[in-house]
Amino acid sequence: MDKTNGKLTVYFEKPFWVGIFERTEDGKLSVAKITFGVEPKDYEVQEYIQKHYFRLKFSPAVETVVKDLRRNPKRMHREAKKQMLETGIGTKSQQVLKLQQEQNKQKRKEKSRKKKETKKQRTFELKQQKKREKHKGH
Repeated sequence: MDKTNGKLTVYFEKPFWVGIFERTEDGKLSVAKITFGVEPKDYEVQEYIQKHYFRLKFSPAVETVVKDLRRNPKRMHREAKKQMLETGIGTKSQQVLKLQQEQNKQKRKEKSRKKKETKKQRTFELKQQKKREKHKGH
C-alpha cells in the first residue's frame, strides 16, 4: 500500500512569511509555495490548509528516498519542536521549487513569444491590406 506524507514549513523570507508544502507520494516529492504576507497564526494556517490545499499548484514530482519509520509520539513531538526552531526549507524542496520556477518561466516566455508573433503577423496583414487598397484607387 502506498503512503502519502505531507509537511508544511512556515518561515520568514524577507519581507514576507512563506509556507512550503512538501508532499511525498509513491516515493516522489512535489512542493508548493505560498506567500502569507504577515505572520500567520496557527489557526490561520490550519484554515488555509482546509480551504485551499486542493487548489495548490504542486511542482512536478521528483524521485526521493522515503524512510518508513515508526516513531514514538513523544519523539515526534520533540522533533517537531526542533524543526520549529530551524529556519528554511530542505535542499531537495528548494531544487523542486527551482524546477517549477524554470518551467513557469518557460511557459511565460512561450506565451509572450506567441503573442509577439501574432501581433507582428497582424501588423503585416494590415500593411498588406492598405497597400492593396492604395493600388485599387489608382
